[in-house]
Amino acid sequence: MPSANQLWRDARCVMPQQKNPPAQRTTTEGGVQGEAAGDGQSHPLYSQDRQTVDRLLAAETPSDGDLVDAARLLSRYEGFPGAFDLQSDLERAIRLWGLNRESLQARTRALWQGGYRPGAGASGAEPVGSGFDASSETGA
Repeated sequence: MPSANQLWRDARCVMPQQKNPPAQRTTTEGGVQGEAAGDGQSHPLYSQDRQTVDRLLAAETPSDGDLVDAARLLSRYEGFPGAFDLQSDLERAIRLWGLNRESLQARTRALWQGGYRPGAGASGAEPVGSGFDASSETGA
């Protein structure tokens, strides 16, 4: 009589291996595709990025910050196996602005090379960093 281990090993060899089906892009009630709809992997920054993408979609004329945010998020989600709604909304936002990925990259590259800093405002005079000036505290 075969042992339990032998039976188990034989059963595994005979049973077909099940593969996980690919994630299906489904639409939830209201037409929203996304993390709740089971779109592949869940990105840890999805909810924060969703708010940013919604803001980008509402922008008729993008600011420098909007362009940088769009390029940053396109880069973050490029090749990511999930958040398909967010990815398609990003593509839609740049199309609404009359841009494509290449022109967006060119514009944001020019912004960074021209000295753009996030949150610097129109003057560009705000320092990058903590803003703590140690020399004024020590009397130097």
